[in-house]
Amino acid sequence: LVEYEDGEKRYVIAQGGFKIGQKISSGENASPEIGNALPLAKIPLGTVISCIELNPRAGASLARSAGAFAQLMARDGNLATIKLPSGETRTISINCMASIGAVSNSDHQLIVSGKAGHARWLGRRPRTRPVAMNPVDHPMGGGEGRASGGHPRSKNGIPAKGFRTRSKNKASNKFIIERRKK
Repeated sequence: LVEYEDGEKRYVIAQGGFKIGQKISSGENASPEIGNALPLAKIPLGTVISCIELNPRAGASLARSAGAFAQLMARDGNLATIKLPSGETRTISINCMASIGAVSNSDHQLIVSGKAGHARWLGRRPRTRPVAMNPVDHPMGGGEGRASGGHPRSKNGIPAKGFRTRSKNKASNKFIIERRKK
């Protein structure tokens, strides 16, 4: 929760190393310190960044989850190259904003719910295994006894493991330098 000088309060995604009462700033004139948001043009190369915009003034859409971060690799003209948490390397405009530092709470992935009820409190519903369904409900359903289910498939028949689902004609493909690894 951040309180602005005019008294307005808003939530921002906290970077690791935030302290209560710490002053953070945003904009072209902000210093490149943890928690501050700057355009990619003003951030030093090699810096760990998070909460990155894909398009200028559109709001952060990359590296926002707990513990996530990306790295600013290079700048070329009006494009910056960043390495994303998925391993993908892509270019975005140097006018896009990003926060310095990794998102806090990196231990979030280590939380074990311990019981089904804890998952239900979070709104996660029970999931039926596809091999336990009937053939009318899923491609891997049916069979006598404990049938293996055959090839892994989604409910609508698309292969579930290793099959690339990204469109080859997607407009943003030209900005991707290196695809993410499987």
